[in-house]
Amino acid sequence: MPLPTSFDVIVVGAGAAGLYSALCLPANLRVAIVSKASLPLSASDWAQGGIAAVVDPQDSVELHVADTLRAGAGLCDRSAVEFLVTHAAPCIDSLVDFGVAFDRVSVPLDGDRSSDKLALTLEAAHSRPRVLHAADTTGRALVSTLADRVLAQPNITVLTHAFALDLWLEAGKCRGISLLYQGQISWITATAVVLATGGGGQVYAQTTNPDVSTGDGVAMAHRAGALLRDLEFFQFHPTALTKVGAPRFLISEAVRGEGAHLVDDNGYRFTFDYHPAGELAPRDVVSQAIFSHLQKHSPDPAQGCVWLDLSPIPAAKIRHRFPNIIKVCQHWGIDILNELIPVAPAAHYWMGGIDTDLMTQTSIPGLYAVGETTSTGVHGANRLASNSLLECVVFGAQLNKISIPAQSLAAESPIYSTLTESPELDLWVEQLAQTPADWADRIQAIRQELPRLMWQAAGICREQTSLAAAIDRAKFLQVEFNNLPISRSIYRLTPPQTSILPTGISELDLRTWGETRNLLEIGLLILTGAVMRTESRGGHYRTDFPTIDPTWQVHTLVCKDSWSKSNSIED
Repeated sequence: MPLPTSFDVIVVGAGAAGLYSALCLPANLRVAIVSKASLPLSASDWAQGGIAAVVDPQDSVELHVADTLRAGAGLCDRSAVEFLVTHAAPCIDSLVDFGVAFDRVSVPLDGDRSSDKLALTLEAAHSRPRVLHAADTTGRALVSTLADRVLAQPNITVLTHAFALDLWLEAGKCRGISLLYQGQISWITATAVVLATGGGGQVYAQTTNPDVSTGDGVAMAHRAGALLRDLEFFQFHPTALTKVGAPRFLISEAVRGEGAHLVDDNGYRFTFDYHPAGELAPRDVVSQAIFSHLQKHSPDPAQGCVWLDLSPIPAAKIRHRFPNIIKVCQHWGIDILNELIPVAPAAHYWMGGIDTDLMTQTSIPGLYAVGETTSTGVHGANRLASNSLLECVVFGAQLNKISIPAQSLAAESPIYSTLTESPELDLWVEQLAQTPADWADRIQAIRQELPRLMWQAAGICREQTSLAAAIDRAKFLQVEFNNLPISRSIYRLTPPQTSILPTGISELDLRTWGETRNLLEIGLLILTGAVMRTESRGGHYRTDFPTIDPTWQVHTLVCKDSWSKSNSIED
């Protein structure tokens, strides 16, 4: 079947945000989900800890709001936080109805009777146990359930191994996307586009994010002229597995919530030297404590680690709550029931992103965004643990309220068309096919250099000199990238032109090109925001400006490379 050239709504991304958004759209709309990988593979699928919600009588909306505001370090938008928290319980009910198998506990009643209720755990910076979970693979349970429902919907088409290159704008409105799919680049039209592409952790050398997390939505929105916000704020998870040869597998916050201790080589619980809450302080505090402790006490801080000690947790509880962590650690030769887990911080979650309102609308008509790719105002300078999956479903649910008229299905406007090429495109295809492929090696070199540069200059600790040098180098790499033959050729494609890929250029080559382009884009945005914000707050820590500055209780904003500040945010 040829590629459809028109949908009512295109959802770019197939994690929790994209799948739930597609399910919430009115069923009379023709919806496409664009996924870079197979379904599902996303950061949501990797989420271990859970999803936060007030579902216990001993908890309250007011407490959850207060915890979120406290973690956000003065940059949360209170109205967005209140919206998130008050809509949490109905969304949990929806997920349970969908079939998400959250863990439950038995509650004794009168006599021999008993009932069960949703099991809740305590995570860092929460004042009450309010995190629902499915063992230690909550994200996987959520995403797999949503994926099954999506595949059963007749109005939803899933395009896997498809890569959105750019947004299509016409008269200031988003009209569709440029799509790499099945060996061709095409422009696909839609009444609305929803960006749900997740985060950008791959811009850093050390990250818990999967390979698909390359900041595509933020980069596309920036090129289209959408308003972006607070891009300097990146959360570094304190406890990623740190062992030679192993990926930076996340050791969930819930492990510490259940009682595990963070200790140094001498078995000392050093985090209490930095915050009275110790291991259960907000993530930015714990990450900076680990970084500072290693700087002081490790002979090689860059390669050093601290240790998670699970001995305070009963073995039976570890087996029940953390089977996936047991499995992964065993694969890398660590018996967590009897050994300490070596951990260190890694880039985990991007608080900044595309500015949206409570209806998920961006500054561009027809363009919406949901999930980690956004800046809704709920996370502020530092995300509260397990609020991210909640944000995906609460804001994704808003899409059932927006007015998107279904496109005409009249015979004179078929939704399928035959691929056509213009003479200009025939020329660039021929020229590109004759170009030596050494550009592919150069792209790989840039792809390897940039994350190292970002980790060194814009990682856990930042300062002016290294940030400025990194900006200069990233700009040089971007200019070099834009002058590559492949870049010059693809930039000539304008809607509605389509093109078959030249012989010798694979879809993987072009996806790597597109992801590298996006990583360069978001890398420069993060670096520039980090230079601009001359204070330390939440996930942004400047060693040359180590304290919070009340005059910086504002959002950083960028639109078409023009940077500014918002008005002061009220507590």
